[in-house]
Amino acid sequence: MLARLFALSLAATIAACAPTVKRPTPPPPVVEDNGPVAEENRNRVAVLVPTTGPNGALGRSIANAASMAMLDANGRNIRLTVYNTAAGAASAAQRALAEGNRLILGPLLAEDVRAVAPIARAGGVPLITFSNDVSVAGNGVYVMGFVPAQSIERVVSYARSRGIERFAGLIPAGVYGQRASVAFTKAVNDSGGRVVAMQNYTRDGASITAAVKKLIGATGKAQIRPDGSVAAPRGSAAGFDALLIADSGRIALITAPMLSKASGHVQLLGTELWNTEPGLAKAPAMSGAWFASVPDGTFRQLASRYRARFNASPYRLSSLGYDAALLAVKVGKSWAPRTPFPRAALADGGGFSGIDGAFRFNGSGVAERMLEINQITANGFDAVSPAPRSFGE
Repeated sequence: MLARLFALSLAATIAACAPTVKRPTPPPPVVEDNGPVAEENRNRVAVLVPTTGPNGALGRSIANAASMAMLDANGRNIRLTVYNTAAGAASAAQRALAEGNRLILGPLLAEDVRAVAPIARAGGVPLITFSNDVSVAGNGVYVMGFVPAQSIERVVSYARSRGIERFAGLIPAGVYGQRASVAFTKAVNDSGGRVVAMQNYTRDGASITAAVKKLIGATGKAQIRPDGSVAAPRGSAAGFDALLIADSGRIALITAPMLSKASGHVQLLGTELWNTEPGLAKAPAMSGAWFASVPDGTFRQLASRYRARFNASPYRLSSLGYDAALLAVKVGKSWAPRTPFPRAALADGGGFSGIDGAFRFNGSGVAERMLEINQITANGFDAVSPAPRSFGE
């Protein structure tokens, strides 16, 4: 399913679809607790992730990062227990509730959220899911994942601030693409720009090439011959100033050279999916491109400590486990033992701080994030527009 493929992406999108990217060596088994404390003085928090199966390495990385947060924040009043969803998310949730957990962090996949949510709701237990599928949010479900619409809005807004007016989009087919298209159109219109062309594709070479041909043809700038060479008419102006490639860095690496040859200088725009593709810096056609993502500096520190502890590299999405556990510890300071989780605290307008910067849950239960703009250079990614540190800035 698209949702399961999307869970494998390291770019922080889980719920819809994303291409497979290179994954780090799977981490060791998870640490399920954070130290001896009298049980009567502890609240139980469940982490629902796959620890076996195709997504097991990612799930273990998230769970290990959550256990690190408990140690870092001295969350001794919370007992963190990991439940494997690979054999069935619903049964894992039922076990978690039967064992007295009053908060669930997870699940990872949108389809698992849909299976777990009614069970948790019936038990009065809120869910803070690692999915980014906004359709599962609300009525006790809070979405922690990186929502593509937010990065699209941020990069479009930055492009408009730099004088760009005419926008085009290359958007993948499927649920993710549909949402990206809506977000892109709204962001451009709201900022006073114009969407002059948009093309969809499936993730195969022929479809991508065909979409690029149609995009270039729609602008009247140039044509791509059957052999892949470019025929550019003299004196014609580019039909758009910026192109959003709403997909992974791998897709950007395929399309950028074709567009560079055919359209001259066009400002390339991307989303948080580019954040885990270091190869972008080595591609001349990607030089100067902008993309929006959560800040990466603190994650690099976490990754260093994670490697020292587990002798393995964490997945980029492991920060979601860390930040969700950190949130639980913060709220848990006023959480009396053996009482329901104080979910009203999740509506704090001031938000929370974590590895991925400031975030807060909006009225729909979706995490709003403070994003930065990165520019791709030969040396890597440079933050050209820092993320605000809080919602008060």
